[in-house]
Amino acid sequence: MKTYKHIPLVGQHRKPIVTDFYFEDNQIKKPMVIFVHGYKGYKDWGAWPLMLESIAKAGYFVVGFNFSHNGGTIEQPIDFPDLEAFGNDNFSKQQDDLQSVIDEVTSDNFKFATEVNPNQLTLIGHSRGGGASIIKAAHELKVTQLITLASISTYDTSFPKGEILENWKKEGVWCIKNGRTGQQMPHYIQFYEDYEANKEALHIEKAARKLQIPHLLIHGTKDTSVTINNAELIHSWNPSAQLFTLETDHVFNTKQPWGKDEMSEALRLVTDKCIDFLNT
Repeated sequence: MKTYKHIPLVGQHRKPIVTDFYFEDNQIKKPMVIFVHGYKGYKDWGAWPLMLESIAKAGYFVVGFNFSHNGGTIEQPIDFPDLEAFGNDNFSKQQDDLQSVIDEVTSDNFKFATEVNPNQLTLIGHSRGGGASIIKAAHELKVTQLITLASISTYDTSFPKGEILENWKKEGVWCIKNGRTGQQMPHYIQFYEDYEANKEALHIEKAARKLQIPHLLIHGTKDTSVTINNAELIHSWNPSAQLFTLETDHVFNTKQPWGKDEMSEALRLVTDKCIDFLNT
């Protein structure tokens, strides 16, 4: 199997979209899968690469990427060396980045065009990446299937309220400590302002209600970061979706760094479920 790591794609926002490709190099046009990471996430977090590799071995052309402003760089795609970029991220930029990746891999000029079927494209989104994937899938006809893992149901809960919000507006920056790295991770007020200006385009419920493609929802019953009621809400908006729950946490009993050659049992079950869905 071929793996191409940390390939920069050109997006709309002046920073590279650092991308990985996983596939069997056999000149057979394969259905495509694009993985969309969540908040304070990246394509190489924990056991995600093992999941993506397993899906590729099942016969798919798999793409993992970092949002252009997730705080990583080409040289250091893991963790957050570029906090200035992180502070300037917003949900509209993420939609633009995801569109850039979709357009790249479905282009006739794509470097690996002989290996992909541009008419079969699945998004797999985790957490906030699930929300981004629902919105994109509702509006981008190139997306033919959708899988969401521990997805949020609204972006509203991404923002503080009350005094913290007022201080953010006054100071222009709101920082959240990363418990693992110890970094004070900034959010500039443009993040909030962009969401307020684009609420209709970033409305996950409206997007979920528009979905006309097969959708698999996977969520852990022990998820304390994005609780199970988020999956239940999304399912109520799109009753034709399949809902699969299992007794696990937000990241399916994995962590960063992972440091093992095998996935957790929970993530293996999730990966198997994804592959079964993709094969139907």
